[in-house]
Amino acid sequence: MVPPQKNPIKRHKAMQPLSREHHQGLLLCWKIRKGFETGVELQRIKNYTDWFWENQLQEHFKIEEKYVFPVLGAQDVLVKQALEEHEHLAALFSQDTEISFALEMIKNDLEGHIRFEERVLFNKIQEKASAEELQHIQQHHDKEISCGVWEDEFWN
Repeated sequence: MVPPQKNPIKRHKAMQPLSREHHQGLLLCWKIRKGFETGVELQRIKNYTDWFWENQLQEHFKIEEKYVFPVLGAQDVLVKQALEEHEHLAALFSQDTEISFALEMIKNDLEGHIRFEERVLFNKIQEKASAEELQHIQQHHDKEISCGVWEDEFWN
């Protein structure tokens, strides 16, 4: 028996760049996993995660916090959860000791965070946002953040 197929989530145009960036975050988790599986030196993985944080994820979090989360307000339980997760992830990315543990946590916690935002938080934001609020998001983030090319593709 084939399970029923879930329909893909329809993202408003204003939210699409953020969702594409979420895909990049999921790829980061996959790359960390591949690095662990193939025995890549931890510092090589850490160098990449540091670069990804500096060039993509940190800015992505700022955009969500400044333009997207205000649609629901700071007191919304889902926004509070997302903000706590942002803070937790920022601490993991800045970890310079216990690198193996930090990378394992990033891999698991970032994936869970992205899935929460895509499946729960963004859906609620899209439902509640006015046309003006969506336009405001789009005006301030109409292109996906590109973090460029990393030379050491340890995951291949």
